[in-house]
Amino acid sequence: MKISVIGTGYVGLVTGACLAEIGHEVICTDNDAAKLQTLQEGGIPIYEPGLDKVIAKARKDRRLSFCSNPADAVAFGDAIFICVGTPPLPNGDADLSAIDHVARMIATEARTSKIVIEKSTVPARTGQELKRALGVYGRKSNVTFRVASNPEFLREGTAVEDFLHPDRIVVGVDDEAAERQLKEIYCPVLERRFACPVHSPSCPEGPPPAWLVTTINSAELIKHASNSFLALKISYANMVADLAEQLGADIEEVMRAVGMDPRIGSSFLRSGLGFGGFCLPKDLQAFVHLAERSGVDFTMLREAERVNRKRIDHFMEKIRKALWVIRGKQVGVLGLAFKANTDDIRFAPAIDLIQQLIAEGARVRAYDPEAMERARTVLPQIEYCESAYEAARDSEALIIATEWDQFRDLDWERIHDEMDRPLILDGRNILSPTEIRARGFEYHCFGRPD
Repeated sequence: MKISVIGTGYVGLVTGACLAEIGHEVICTDNDAAKLQTLQEGGIPIYEPGLDKVIAKARKDRRLSFCSNPADAVAFGDAIFICVGTPPLPNGDADLSAIDHVARMIATEARTSKIVIEKSTVPARTGQELKRALGVYGRKSNVTFRVASNPEFLREGTAVEDFLHPDRIVVGVDDEAAERQLKEIYCPVLERRFACPVHSPSCPEGPPPAWLVTTINSAELIKHASNSFLALKISYANMVADLAEQLGADIEEVMRAVGMDPRIGSSFLRSGLGFGGFCLPKDLQAFVHLAERSGVDFTMLREAERVNRKRIDHFMEKIRKALWVIRGKQVGVLGLAFKANTDDIRFAPAIDLIQQLIAEGARVRAYDPEAMERARTVLPQIEYCESAYEAARDSEALIIATEWDQFRDLDWERIHDEMDRPLILDGRNILSPTEIRARGFEYHCFGRPD
């Protein structure tokens, strides 16, 4: 099938590349000329493991291309995926202006019937508004449009695998024809009829993804409900961690046992600096505002948001207690991205933490394997290092702010020798307190007894 993807942000790039990987012809477009030029020249504007290889292969096989003229993209595709951003407005609502703009463009440029698929995360009933907008803007063309919702459940750092090996594919439709078209698009994934770029020589055994057909309103609600529940689990784990500290319990032992309950599950029960990134904070806010406008009390999610905001303040108290005086002291920070295996610093706890350290007079040296170029745009006043060891050199405290695997495997004897004071503040609980203290470090973390 010929598919157009509008928007080459994180979701658009992964969606377009993976749809081409499973055999479709795909054109991606965007209104960001610089980004498109980077892509047309073979560059990748984001870091996502494996995505560069998938894009390179799809382009070599002539199944993926990038164009700067949106009208050409609209004309090309039988199916059009809308993957534009829906950033938060000052009041927390999702800004849907980009989707409205795309609807106008599709309606005025299309000359044949299309299925228009929401891939962006949007509030419930956006699909109905999209359908209305296509009808209004396209009333002179006599072109028919089907609208569907196909929420994404991609995790930054494992997005290619998540797309090709999902646990479920949710499609919200109003008619059987739209369902048939979407099933045709995803048939290679459902039947595993593609050469997997993630696993070699073959994919692990497992059940095929569930195919879930819902109404458009339900599909939109599923995405927001899923992300909000994950945020709730993180904040719950952090509240229990604070209690564990007071009672002398170990949050890792507690959450390991809690997660073994099949009704709960172990994912998203890690305590630490809290959640960041573009999805969870934005989706949580938008979901709360949607509920309040609908007359539903979502105080529970408001509290989850409040708990998450307070994690930086709680960690700063640990830093003050350990250092006594912050002003004038050199502090090393390991990690700038909001999570490992990405260069995304949007709403990253590390960025907020460093800004507070600077405000209190600390001299900050930082290292991240992938996110330093992006961080320079928002934190030009700190020193960026070539390695974790350089960040530790002559520092009076070393803070772990992102859970990169390589930080677990550092030469800690070397780190000890590099530091002015061997003090570790682990904001992600990635180190063993027993082992790190045995190496001569003073060590502080979340929810584990000193």
